[in-house]
Amino acid sequence: MSAAHFLLPKLVSWLKAQGLPQGSHLAAQTIADAFQMSRSPVNEALQQLAEQGVLERRPRRGYFLLLNADQLSVESFVAGSSVADPVQHAYFALADDLLTQQLPLHCSEQELRRRYQLSQTQCQLLMQRIATEGWAERRPGYGWVFSDMLLTPNSLLQSYRLRLALEPAALLEPNYTITAATIAQCRAAELELLNGGIETATADQLHARGVRFHEALVEASGNPFFIDAIKRVNQVRRLLSYRSMRDRQRYRDHCAQHLTILSLLEQGQQEQAAQALREHLQHTVHNMSRLSELLSQA
Repeated sequence: MSAAHFLLPKLVSWLKAQGLPQGSHLAAQTIADAFQMSRSPVNEALQQLAEQGVLERRPRRGYFLLLNADQLSVESFVAGSSVADPVQHAYFALADDLLTQQLPLHCSEQELRRRYQLSQTQCQLLMQRIATEGWAERRPGYGWVFSDMLLTPNSLLQSYRLRLALEPAALLEPNYTITAATIAQCRAAELELLNGGIETATADQLHARGVRFHEALVEASGNPFFIDAIKRVNQVRRLLSYRSMRDRQRYRDHCAQHLTILSLLEQGQQEQAAQALREHLQHTVHNMSRLSELLSQA
């Protein structure tokens, strides 16, 4: 278990003790100094909190709290407890219920608490995460409304077509610069998946690693319009990505393709890297019928 897993409950406790309000910026170096450790496990812990909807990561700006720190429950972040975390469990149960049309698009918070056996704070954490990802919004007097935008296979296809149009183009921006450190981090993540992570990672972790790879490539363009568009589509496609993760064998091909793209960028071959990225995304589009079958399974 990594140092970040052990840091999580201590970090949450520290945030609560600081009494930080919603929207507060969390500086990795400040946290590293407070715990007398390097920034690497701190950044990993912050990323995990972002994946759970507690923080928001903004390109070139860092991490920001999405709720008041006093709303956090330290017990939910005890090392090794992620599988048993009721908020995490409810998140996947709700996503599955929505995709199989067992959950109505309009729900009150009381209905959600009762259905998924959550406390008020847990339900707020759950819905804050879902709202941040873009597939639910609060309606005053009507509880929560879930988006039906991603409930059809065609929506998933459209999201990949947008990525196919934008991501390769981002690699061809005139000021495109990707650092050696970014390439090394991305490569290490892909090798970790190939060395067993594909089978052991949670759906959350698999999706997050894919998102980090593609966003890292686009962020190197320095073009805020590319970055914002890709971040938005990655947020709203998350719901469908989890469903497709029932077939994990395809991730070996994805990792190999990611490694090829990284090698081309490392050699300064941007056009070839852009073409490889285009083929990588086209491969997924061509297999969309298979993903559509997974989506339609009840």
